[in-house]
Amino acid sequence: MCGICGFYSKNKESLTNLIEMNNELRHRGPDDSGEEIYQISSDYVVGFGHRRLAIMDLSQSGHQPMYSNNQRIIVIFNGEIYNFQELRKELKDYSFKSFCDTEVIIAAYLKWGISFVDKINGMFAIALLDREDNKLYLIRDRIGKKPLYYYEVDGNLYFSSELKALMKNLFFTKEIDRSILGRFLNKQYIASPDSIFKNVYKVEPGTIICFQYGQLKKWTYWDLIEKYHYFVNSDIKISFDEAKEILKEKLIDSVKRRLIADVPIGAFLSGGYDSSLVCAIAQTNLSSSLRTYCIGFEDKRFNEANYAKKIADYLGTKHTEYYISEQEMLDLIEEIPYYYDEPFADPSQIPTMLVSKLAQKDVKGVLSGDGGDEFFSGYNIYSKLQKAQKLDKQGMILYLLRKIPFLEKKMGCNLSLLYHIVSDQRNDNIRTQTGINTYIDKIHDILQNEGRSCYYTIESKYDVAEWDIRRMLLDMQTYLPDDILCKVDRASMKYSLECRCPILDINVMEYSYIIPQHYKNNNGEQKKILKSITYDYIPKEFLDRPKTGFSVPLDKWLRNPLKNQLMEYIDGDFLKKQQIFKVESTQKFILDYLKNGDRGKDSGCNFSKIIWPFLIFQKWYCEYIM
Repeated sequence: MCGICGFYSKNKESLTNLIEMNNELRHRGPDDSGEEIYQISSDYVVGFGHRRLAIMDLSQSGHQPMYSNNQRIIVIFNGEIYNFQELRKELKDYSFKSFCDTEVIIAAYLKWGISFVDKINGMFAIALLDREDNKLYLIRDRIGKKPLYYYEVDGNLYFSSELKALMKNLFFTKEIDRSILGRFLNKQYIASPDSIFKNVYKVEPGTIICFQYGQLKKWTYWDLIEKYHYFVNSDIKISFDEAKEILKEKLIDSVKRRLIADVPIGAFLSGGYDSSLVCAIAQTNLSSSLRTYCIGFEDKRFNEANYAKKIADYLGTKHTEYYISEQEMLDLIEEIPYYYDEPFADPSQIPTMLVSKLAQKDVKGVLSGDGGDEFFSGYNIYSKLQKAQKLDKQGMILYLLRKIPFLEKKMGCNLSLLYHIVSDQRNDNIRTQTGINTYIDKIHDILQNEGRSCYYTIESKYDVAEWDIRRMLLDMQTYLPDDILCKVDRASMKYSLECRCPILDINVMEYSYIIPQHYKNNNGEQKKILKSITYDYIPKEFLDRPKTGFSVPLDKWLRNPLKNQLMEYIDGDFLKKQQIFKVESTQKFILDYLKNGDRGKDSGCNFSKIIWPFLIFQKWYCEYIM
């Protein structure tokens, strides 16, 4: 786990500036650093910067940038290749000088070319320079576990693990892409390939960028939707018990691979199914006690620490829990803009940072249960969509009735979420994302430039009839990499902690597509097959309870300790200078909220979900733009 940055440029780049860029990533790799510039033609130079968090082969043999034996290939790399030991055996003709996985990337490229990426199993963001033809490759892992940004302008390319390093380059221009702000306020994050800046993009999951003398090419080597259709149409007939045993074997193999390290590895244990299963498998395959970590909340509505402790005691892990105060969480809000370095407003980032801080005191890496909800139907919205689809015909009638103004006014606030889903709109491209139009209306009211849709208008391309499966695929493509994995990456790397996700192993992900949907979500019985595997390790009574997750009391915070900050960010002069938000409508909206607050579940008036990202955006703006 590391941080990388660099460029392919015809500008007058300096080693001093490259070092400044790389130093912005020191939290991602405090153990070592390397910066080099290569003159590849009369016009172009390539710069590589690397910050190292040493996990495998702690010696200087793992220093990067790393060269091939013939000096042709140069690599910088962020991540882990979990099958590097097997690949070394296939690459026995290469004379290895280290025991780290980075050198396996070099040897694999020399043998198989850029198609080597099909053979590696891991999480990775790779920059590889082939000096034979002076092509630079930027490669991101299949599901987007590791971040990678690039900035293309005037025939030059700059790249980095995080935006803050790009912003340090002398030739970087900050220009906000205002067209994505509506979607950010709705979704609370910015999905790839977009970023907050114009001309800056995220390398999409499963994608390769090739840059040579000012020309950029991009292609996908692993497409999530293509893989889904390939496996779901493979006509493999399998019973529940057979599917369970095969999935269990794949999960065991995945966890065992992620326990391989030359430093201590622990695990996050929230007390939910996914983290509990990962911890149970890990503990079963260790000769000593696994270190597990959990954050507790004083507010019982959000607290699962007591459940996590019971599971830890049952498994025999060495468990550490820490109950955090509200003030500790509030204090961390000030650090969000720097460490996330583009607007990111999933409030669970705060407890995720705190549990990472807790674990970092003992270990350099942790296992997590991320991916279980998206691949095995764990979110409540999937069950709601199953029910809503059965009401679709009634929804069409209701949609037409709501076109009559006085009926819309009468019915709109009294409909259940299911009827909102089927009647708010009938656009098949955004069918599974809508529920209550009030939020979208408010976003349009306060933004000067409406920009792009607040939704992802891509659902019909999935060619999937079932709404719940369509939403799962959408979440795998957007919410998982750009919210969940982004959140955990920045939170853990803030404390120089590597996070490994066994459920997101390529073999587990692809096998999940073979498993019939009713083995995952059986009429509202969510994550059925994953739960069944978990019960092989942990008694059902330890786990069978409503889903909680990391939550924070946004409504309380925004209307009390954060109220004065909100008032500063709606100051008329400040808003006029920004020219992003409409002054009068923004002030009215937020003042009304501060007076009335959230109105309750599914009311259409829980405006903290919009005002929190507004606050985070303004804090980011003050950090990087003013």
